[in-house]
Amino acid sequence: MAGEGEAARPLLEEKPDVYFDGCPGCAMDRRKAENPGIPYGLFFHMWIINLVTCLPVSSLFPFLYFMIRDLGIAKRVEDIGFYAGFVGASYMLGRALTSIFWGILADRIGRKPIIVITTFSSLVFNTLFGLSMNYWMAISTRFLLGFLNGSLGTIRAYAVEVSRPEHHTIGLSLVNTSWAIALIIGPAIGGYLAQPTEKFPNLFSADSLFGRFPYFLPCLFISIICFIVLISYIWLPETLHTHKVHKKKDDQCRESLITYLSDSKEFDKQCSTSTKNKGLLTNWPLMSSIVLYCITCFDDMAYSEIFSLWAESDKKYGGLSFSSEDVGNVLVVTGASILLYQTFIYPHIVKVLGLINSSRVATILSMVLLFTYPPMANLSRPWLSIVINIASMLKSCSIATIVTCSFILQNNSVPQDQRATANGIATMLMSLFKAFAPAGAGIVFSWAQKHQHASIFPGDQMVFFLLDIVVLFELIWTFKPFLDIPKQSSSS
Repeated sequence: MAGEGEAARPLLEEKPDVYFDGCPGCAMDRRKAENPGIPYGLFFHMWIINLVTCLPVSSLFPFLYFMIRDLGIAKRVEDIGFYAGFVGASYMLGRALTSIFWGILADRIGRKPIIVITTFSSLVFNTLFGLSMNYWMAISTRFLLGFLNGSLGTIRAYAVEVSRPEHHTIGLSLVNTSWAIALIIGPAIGGYLAQPTEKFPNLFSADSLFGRFPYFLPCLFISIICFIVLISYIWLPETLHTHKVHKKKDDQCRESLITYLSDSKEFDKQCSTSTKNKGLLTNWPLMSSIVLYCITCFDDMAYSEIFSLWAESDKKYGGLSFSSEDVGNVLVVTGASILLYQTFIYPHIVKVLGLINSSRVATILSMVLLFTYPPMANLSRPWLSIVINIASMLKSCSIATIVTCSFILQNNSVPQDQRATANGIATMLMSLFKAFAPAGAGIVFSWAQKHQHASIFPGDQMVFFLLDIVVLFELIWTFKPFLDIPKQSSSS
């Protein structure tokens, strides 16, 4: 039995005996067999792809408060949070509706076409979002941006398939790192580049395009990055096996296994195992890790929405009176900390504590941190800046720990021919949770501002208390019988 801190050995990852000419999956398997080292080039390419496709997800957070105000949909300041929540939710709702479809399609036509479609759609609809002339245009472009985003689950499957089993932890950790960095760099771009005529009047005049559309510049900047990365896909290899095995009842099972097996008895044994695992929804090690992932993503999305709204709201509402640039500064520091943490600290923590105990420690730390946010409004600078940066770094690293651990558990619970579909299911469910998170967070935040001066649990305290309840569910889920560890790892 492998230790809890070790990545479970995925199904069907034995060294193949047969390679088929013209099959990209076989070409990748041969490449891994001949080059046992870490595929740094492919990992970096994958990291950049995931980064740029995730940038639009949260780039709007620093300026969303001001964008809703300028679009004129909110009649009162206290209602801005209510309408802002639905803009954030529209992206996740769109992604939830199609994530399984993209996963199934990636298992049929390949990983690369799905990644290309996603990047191109991000380029188009993120640009249109920056040109939104009314609230409903903003909602619809964000919805379509999510609807056509099929890369997240596909990239996770790709990270496993371009590397040998002993390097899967690094690959999945890099996926989480790029995702986490994107959720920080995106808001930083939004915070620095939104409303450029006010921040850089010498470069952008009020009569220019950027004066008419004050939130277009950050969207345009991200779209340009997407275009550059789209060109790089010329050198991106495919990993899906495309050879066929005829006259067999279970074609999908045997397509995957014929590459790996030549002995008939071992073939039947492995084919039976693959067929047994066909029911992804009844694969409890997979589904239980997906649930943990979903709860954590709900926490992350709700926190991201509330943090920006709370930091930018006036102190009379319990906020910090930060500008979008102030929020961007905090998120840049947080992003750098996540990169360093995931690269140098996280692997050692998991090695010592294991996947499950690392997640438990992270949830407990997160719960403690959330209680410290409301009193921060009473601090003056520079202490406020120091404390809020430390809290933001620790909170984000806690979330990154839990998400990466759940990634490893998910991808090691299924064979290759189910991996993209399994990740599609995870992405769909996660997107549903994330769709509810900003909408719910916006409604709660709007309510909190109207009850800021309540005698029991003032509004700002109630908001962070409710976030703590969500984190408590994360902690509970890391225990049996809720979380089930794949048989390849020891249970907690």
